[in-house]
Amino acid sequence: MKGGDKKVVVLIVTNEESGVDKYSQEIARRLDVKKITTRRYLSLPKAYNLARSIKSQGSIVHLSNQHFARYALFLKQPFIVTVHDLARCCFNFDPETVSEKILLKLDIRYIKRASHIIAVSQNTKNDLVKYLNIPENEISVIYNGVDHNVFKPYKPYQMKPFHKLPKPYIMYVGSERRRKNLGRLFEAFAELKREFPGLKLVKVGDSGRSEQFRSDTLKMVSALGIAEDVIFTDHVSEVDLAYYYASAALLAYPSLYEGFGLPPLEAMACGCPVVSSNTSSLPEVVGEAGIVVTPYGIYSLARAMGQVLTDEQLRNKMVRKGLEQSKKFSWDKAARETMEVYESVERSLSIGKGV
Repeated sequence: MKGGDKKVVVLIVTNEESGVDKYSQEIARRLDVKKITTRRYLSLPKAYNLARSIKSQGSIVHLSNQHFARYALFLKQPFIVTVHDLARCCFNFDPETVSEKILLKLDIRYIKRASHIIAVSQNTKNDLVKYLNIPENEISVIYNGVDHNVFKPYKPYQMKPFHKLPKPYIMYVGSERRRKNLGRLFEAFAELKREFPGLKLVKVGDSGRSEQFRSDTLKMVSALGIAEDVIFTDHVSEVDLAYYYASAALLAYPSLYEGFGLPPLEAMACGCPVVSSNTSSLPEVVGEAGIVVTPYGIYSLARAMGQVLTDEQLRNKMVRKGLEQSKKFSWDKAARETMEVYESVERSLSIGKGV
């Protein structure tokens, strides 16, 4: 985007480390618009101050995740909302406090009032239509991307010495929320251990918004007798994450519900085979490159992972198809399509004003 063509849009960028934050950060790097950087979750006074700051700049606001929709309570100008998923709005995976329930209702209320909505997958768009009754023509699907300069196949000599983990290992990336379905992955892994006694499971990412998640996880791996075989690694840099993918036997991603699912995309870009669930958005991301199974069947998950571990021809085919599939997604493309949404909203507002 040329500096002289700067659009009258304010993009809200969050400065934390989840996939939602990565979305706003990657889009921000590629768009020549005004930006305001903030944390994702704010107290009411800080939210009000953020809204006041937004109101003083730009005629259109791009709220970069669905939980910023609640801040539109303070806005009078038009706004666009990116919806990554409706997990907390429409699915009771985790119990909510009274205040959280009120805020989630505000999110839904103001998602419905947006000038336009960006959904990060067709599945998320379908959820918006199904659960919130939003007209399809008010939603644009813009897929997340992957940085192919970072997430790419690496040779063993390119990786740092501390990435020489015991091999083979299965990899999982994400939190330990209930919808991530880690319990069934652990059970499937315990089944695999009977055939592959040296197999390890590397779990990358923190536990999530509750310390209870990690406590429950540790109890489960202990009960299954796999505590010595599960390696926990909290947040790592993108380059280190790419190294982990590149040397893993496969990525297992049995989530019950995802709005998009960045880890399978990142894994494929690194030449790592993917076994994922066949639910929500994951078939869109994985395409025909991975093996998709029901997330409710322990033995089907174990069987799929075992196939990848033992069938070299299948593995090579999955690596090749995964690299091809990953090329369909890029942050440059996502940014370009986002700018097209900005321009479309600006045009519709100008027509509405009779300009």
